[in-house]
Amino acid sequence: MLKLSRLTDYAAVVMAQIARHPEQSQAAAELAEAVQLPHPTVSKTLKMLVKAGLLESRRGAQGGYSLARPASRITATDIITAIEGPVAMTECSQVGGDCDLAATCGVADNWQRVSLAIRALLDSVTLAHLAATDPIKLPVQLPIQSVSLAVEA
Repeated sequence: MLKLSRLTDYAAVVMAQIARHPEQSQAAAELAEAVQLPHPTVSKTLKMLVKAGLLESRRGAQGGYSLARPASRITATDIITAIEGPVAMTECSQVGGDCDLAATCGVADNWQRVSLAIRALLDSVTLAHLAATDPIKLPVQLPIQSVSLAVEA
């Protein structure tokens, strides 16, 4: 099963909460309470999102966290990459990926195609989509092709 870490899921939840109130900076404690997550976990997530350039942090009485750019310009890929690193199915499908089997495996090109398709879909989902309370209507339609397998005797 392909699965994102809990921290990445929490990052999306925290980012969506901030996106729902873009006009105000929100403190870590206030965000933790709003999304019902432990304060230390929210603080760790916020630091990673600031480091990735997705959030801005301001100190002081009027301080807190806010989006570094509009929610419509932050993608699911951006959030995942901030916490997990580059989105890729295999090591060889990353830019600059390193694999000892690259010369003999024969499937690297196809894994790269899969990674590109997943990345395109994640790029099409914005933080604005994630923050909306209505279900997402995906803007990207991936073609579904039937595959026939021939069995040789």
